[in-house]
Amino acid sequence: MELYYRKEGKGPIVVVIHGLYGSSDNWMNMGKRLAENHTVYMIDQRNHGRSPFADEHTFDAMRDDLTEFFIQNQIEKATILGHSMGGKTAMWFAADYPEKVEKLVIADIAPKDYLQLKDSSQYHLHRNILLAMKELDFSKIKKRKQVDDLLSERIEDSRIRQFLLKNVTKNKKTKKYKWRLNVEVLYDYLDEIVGGVNRQWFDDRIPINNYPVIFIRGLKSNYIMDEDIPLIREIYPDASIVDIPGAGHWLHAEKPDEFMEAVMRCC
Repeated sequence: MELYYRKEGKGPIVVVIHGLYGSSDNWMNMGKRLAENHTVYMIDQRNHGRSPFADEHTFDAMRDDLTEFFIQNQIEKATILGHSMGGKTAMWFAADYPEKVEKLVIADIAPKDYLQLKDSSQYHLHRNILLAMKELDFSKIKKRKQVDDLLSERIEDSRIRQFLLKNVTKNKKTKKYKWRLNVEVLYDYLDEIVGGVNRQWFDDRIPINNYPVIFIRGLKSNYIMDEDIPLIREIYPDASIVDIPGAGHWLHAEKPDEFMEAVMRCC
């Protein structure tokens, strides 16, 4: 699959991989800052943004997409920065292709099965979000504000709704609004997205110490908890963990200066 990407700057290569519902658009500000001293590639993963839609959304497929991206752009080695779902893609790619990884930077996600959290699982949050997106009838939408109004019936958090609204686009020919996300497929593969790239996936690779690894977590987020640190250390014994106070899951947008400082420690 040929992924859409944005490229900025010159110097050592950094590849940025967004999370669920994200795209390269969300990383433009951070990308431009990194591009002061690096060549920065910001990709759209499959079923997101301007990249092709597909009937499959597994981490094996996303790893293979990234492998093809490296080949197409003649990238021999790079620092890989992945957020959330993109962090799991990055970890899985790096486990299979350590020779292509200069450094691994993981933003607010752990290598664990979030389905095991049961009622507090991220699965329930994302299932509700994707159901709300699936049920939205764009044939009745005349203004973007209507999308927000309809989503608010199922999604109370206005920050989440505003993030989702960045995926609303208008078809130039039909003038109709639509999602720039393959909502149906993301819903069908939600178990994999939430549960994949966990401890069991790394069984035959532990310990991983082929490249420097840094985990950056927002202290207002529940994606990397204190009890997850022993798991991270088991897989990546030499990993650094950087905390950003006051930041939630979208830490690069909420605390850009602190996030940039953490990334630059390793890049």
